[in-house]
Amino acid sequence: MAFASPYQTYIPLPSDSGGEDDGHEAHLSLVPIHIVTHASQLPIEFLSPSPEKQLVVGFDCEGVDLCRYGTLCIMQLAFSDAIYLVDAIQGGEKLMKACKRALESNFITKVIHDCKRDSEALYFQYGIKLHNVVDTQIAYYLIEEQLGRKRAPDDYISFVGLLADPRYCGISYTEKKEVRVLLKQDPKFWTRRPLSESMVRAATDDVRFLLYIFYKMMEKLNERSLWKLAVRGALYCRCFCYTDNEYADWPSIPNIPDYITVEESAPEQEILSVLNIPPGKMGLVIGRKGASILSIKNSCNAEILIGGEKGPPDKVFIIGPVKQARKAEAIVRGRM
Repeated sequence: MAFASPYQTYIPLPSDSGGEDDGHEAHLSLVPIHIVTHASQLPIEFLSPSPEKQLVVGFDCEGVDLCRYGTLCIMQLAFSDAIYLVDAIQGGEKLMKACKRALESNFITKVIHDCKRDSEALYFQYGIKLHNVVDTQIAYYLIEEQLGRKRAPDDYISFVGLLADPRYCGISYTEKKEVRVLLKQDPKFWTRRPLSESMVRAATDDVRFLLYIFYKMMEKLNERSLWKLAVRGALYCRCFCYTDNEYADWPSIPNIPDYITVEESAPEQEILSVLNIPPGKMGLVIGRKGASILSIKNSCNAEILIGGEKGPPDKVFIIGPVKQARKAEAIVRGRM
């Protein structure tokens, strides 16, 4: 069903000229922005994923304290020919559940920057297990790793920083600062209805560049990095979605492909380890001004995450190659 939209925006897409890419050239496509309150307003190929019609979509969520306890308000989907703002407030659980197949599908790649809290909100609020993501934050550091650049333990590229990098977009996203000011002034900004023009623009800007960045990154990632990207994306999606069943209902993690295992320096399988921290002991793990946890991160080639204010407050999450993850576990237990 087609709906007229009063909103439009430009999506940058890779140039199809076939010539040498200079890192900046892009084809700008003017596309409509649709506000979705009913599943019938979404493309059928999204609602009913199939191997014959595989999709890549830019993806993000907005909300109030986005996590298991917060409120997911808008889910943004960027296609090459349109952007859809799925209104979880107006459409409710029925609309979000209609998107479940797509968000869990192998046939739809969801391109997102930092998937952890979005995935947590989807899982605990709607029972959706976000799957088959390309996390541009993970991809960024895999490309840096290929270039021999070491990442500092607490160095996380922001979406604004990624957009500013001339290798991927090279634009200044000053509007993001304006949105942050609005959120400070009105913490329930994303719950307001009807959606204002500034809300539509802010939500759209968070996804309209993702497809372009995705294609630029895919050009740079080698086969080993592509496997790591798939594995880490899966691990990050489930990270904060911990329950008593210990992820038993989540899809399996991709195994190391045969074409990588035959290499001289074949990678280790990567895992997610969750440590329960006894009451009163988290301070020992974190240390004064974070000194203890930073020291642990410097000692291991593994990602160590703590729920913080949004929780879960009694868990430490470790993601990395098996040996490094086990090493981190041992050090954390030692601090306790």
